[in-house]
Amino acid sequence: MEILQGLQKPIKELPSKYFYDEVGSQLFDRITELDEYYLTRTELQIMQQQIGDIAATLGPHCILIEYGSGRSLKTRQLLDHLEQPVAYMPIDISKEHLLQASVELSQSYPHIEILPICADYTSNFTLPRPTQPGGRKVAYYPGSTIGNFDREPARKFLAQIARTCGKGGGLLIGVDLKKDFSILHRAYNDQAGITATFNLHLLERLNSELGTDFQLDQFGHYAFYNPGQGRIEMHLVSLSKQQVHLGKEQIAFHNYESIWTESSYKYTLDEFGQLATSAGLHVERIWLDPKEFFSIQYLSVI
Repeated sequence: MEILQGLQKPIKELPSKYFYDEVGSQLFDRITELDEYYLTRTELQIMQQQIGDIAATLGPHCILIEYGSGRSLKTRQLLDHLEQPVAYMPIDISKEHLLQASVELSQSYPHIEILPICADYTSNFTLPRPTQPGGRKVAYYPGSTIGNFDREPARKFLAQIARTCGKGGGLLIGVDLKKDFSILHRAYNDQAGITATFNLHLLERLNSELGTDFQLDQFGHYAFYNPGQGRIEMHLVSLSKQQVHLGKEQIAFHNYESIWTESSYKYTLDEFGQLATSAGLHVERIWLDPKEFFSIQYLSVI
């Protein structure tokens, strides 16, 4: 299980990507609806306003490959506007959700071959061969999830996508942009406390899956923007000196010591362009919202 693989790293640095389950997904869906959390609605706004241009940039007869497809909700807008796409290949690690979404998409888009891939998309996997010959391969990676990678892993991941799509292929990606610190602070510290509940749910998973004995009321959610690194950091802070048990192991926490659960890097357009170039990709098009909070970018394989 991914959660066990995560324990190869120190438990005080476990990233939250290892702990998504049904409850975590539901909590994140609630986060995306919060007034403070601008990311999802801003990306959707750009998609709605620019979908014609975006679809034209991807071109006719493409093979669309989505990394971390989930329920493929955002993808439907693309599929509705693409010119005669040959195939759609959703990649997701959750087999049950992947197959359910694929059945629904096959019913909605009978003219598009749906070829689901159950895999960890950061690992090596093989693309299925479409029945019909197609044009270029275009990867789709929405939601600014690239920000959850540290810089070097982000470069390697983008390079992997470039190799998968090959010469002439491309990547349509959502990238969150640097902005006023107060806007970022509110986005990850909502007044309703949904993000805090989401963060603390990681400890619930550890208790449930691994038999640890975290006391949730002894940890507090803390998120802040680190300007030197250009990232939001999410932490769970120990509110007392305490011991947590994992089997026969004892993990000591000092008062105010934290578990670093997630990073979310923000970029300027130039910074992300440089990252893309280092991974063998070239920024061809950028679509922005009026406030320039968020970007959707099309990168071509060099």
